[in-house]
Amino acid sequence: MGVDRITGETQKITAKISAHYVDNARNLPWRIPLALSAAGSLPDPYHIWLSEVMLQQTTVAAVIAYFIKFTQRWPTVGDLAAADEADVLAAWAGLGYYARARNLHKCARYVTENLNGIFPEEEAELLKLPGIGGYTAAAIAAIAFGRRAVVVDANIERLAARLFAIDTPLPKGKADIRIAMDVLTPETGAGDFAQACMDIGASICTAKSPKCEICPVQVHCLAFAAGDQERYPVKPPKKAKPTRKGRFFWVEQDNKLLLVTRPSKGMLGSMRALPDDNWAAGIDGHGEPPFAGKWRLHENVIQHSFTHFSLEVDLAVYQSDKISINNDDNKKTDIETAIWWPMHGIEDAGLPTLFAKAVRWNMKQKSKGSE
Repeated sequence: MGVDRITGETQKITAKISAHYVDNARNLPWRIPLALSAAGSLPDPYHIWLSEVMLQQTTVAAVIAYFIKFTQRWPTVGDLAAADEADVLAAWAGLGYYARARNLHKCARYVTENLNGIFPEEEAELLKLPGIGGYTAAAIAAIAFGRRAVVVDANIERLAARLFAIDTPLPKGKADIRIAMDVLTPETGAGDFAQACMDIGASICTAKSPKCEICPVQVHCLAFAAGDQERYPVKPPKKAKPTRKGRFFWVEQDNKLLLVTRPSKGMLGSMRALPDDNWAAGIDGHGEPPFAGKWRLHENVIQHSFTHFSLEVDLAVYQSDKISINNDDNKKTDIETAIWWPMHGIEDAGLPTLFAKAVRWNMKQKSKGSE
């Protein structure tokens, strides 16, 4: 680790990063103008919390539209707390990692019901809130409340690892990276400094082909000096992802599509979805339809990648006569929360990306058949 070799230059590094931010800060909807920040104003903690939860494992480009949609629909944390969880999940559809949405709603309710709608300012108190981990607590404390907190997201992680040539493989190397950022983080203005580092990591110190020629701290970067910037941060060897098989079931009648609400626990919990065959991260689905009838099987119509596995999806389309999901004959099926959703508004169902892919695939097949 190269921290000890460069600690004498840390004030210069911090100053250059901060100066670069003044002229190059990204214009993001959850930030306030730099002039206001310099005058001591702070952004809305609700906005910072919401954006940071959305940004976990998701790009800024993908988050902006969702952030705007959420804040227009639920302008305050109290408004979000009063929303139905199903509506929050539907609005989140497409962002992925849906446990974040459930925790978002849970946290909004906690803050509203127990803290009078006011987010705590200290990291230790923020960590007690549902869905808030170490990074998010530090980011909220620094950006929303002006506290000195050491903020390390993926972009900052990459910047610090290269600056100090931290070669301890992740995740163990995260401890050294945090030490490096602790050395760099100023006593005041930690929030703007963290955002400055995020911006450099996102636009200059990128994972591939970093733009070192315009980096404000190039002369201090040990990785650049050695000519091996893309080596950092050092990551462990990738493990091969297993591939699972699952089957979705399409039941359409009277221009309505049969959907179900998934169990609250487990993957994509509480989301609306097509019925499926209980596939999971650790097992293939059983392939059996939810009720008897004539089904037309389309094999491997879509593939979807999760963090730890990939899924190949078959789609079985119901071909038989009318059914009544809630009659006595069907009470024994797994469809306990059946919903008949109008096809003309299927995009409003808030289906997870995986199921939305399957819907689009079959809609395209139907369109081809009608040509």
